[in-house]
Amino acid sequence: MRPWIVMKHIGIEFEEVLIPLYRPQSKAEILKHSPSGKVPTLIHRGAAIWDSLAICEYLAESFPNAHLWPQDRAARARARSISAEMHSGFQNLRQTMGMDLRASHPDHKPTPEAAADIERIVAIWNGCREEFGAGGEFLFGSFTIADAMYAPVVTRFTTYGVKLDPVCDRYSRTIWALPATREWRDAGIREPWTIEF
Repeated sequence: MRPWIVMKHIGIEFEEVLIPLYRPQSKAEILKHSPSGKVPTLIHRGAAIWDSLAICEYLAESFPNAHLWPQDRAARARARSISAEMHSGFQNLRQTMGMDLRASHPDHKPTPEAAADIERIVAIWNGCREEFGAGGEFLFGSFTIADAMYAPVVTRFTTYGVKLDPVCDRYSRTIWALPATREWRDAGIREPWTIEF
């Protein structure tokens, strides 16, 4: 979702290869495109770039005028830090509040560990908005990779009815209303298959 949103948001044309996961043939299909056997993978000019954050970094280098990282050095350092934290962390939230665009669980009670993840995310969002968000509605004012990195969290907070303070609620609504996010959400809802766990 993350690199897809970045590419859509800055208007890059690309061809998407959609591979349903957790099926007997899924791994073999993914390996046709990705040397790691994982998704997502971006193939550009014969080079494969896998891993969401690596793809986003590649896009930032390839399209410098899109300003996918903040221009200010301190803001850029914070944006990279919180993106890396999202990329490698919040395992309890991921495991107990799975991403499901079709579901609605407004009365869900998070585990204490997931609640701690939510508290940390809320602190990140509030801190970024307070220190760097004066120029717009995103974490660093204008849209950056950091916003794309937290987009899946916004879908989880929506699915599970996570109550947010006004600053975080407004930010969450901004991401939810982003045309790229709406397109991703609508496509996911239209998918004809389900994944059973």
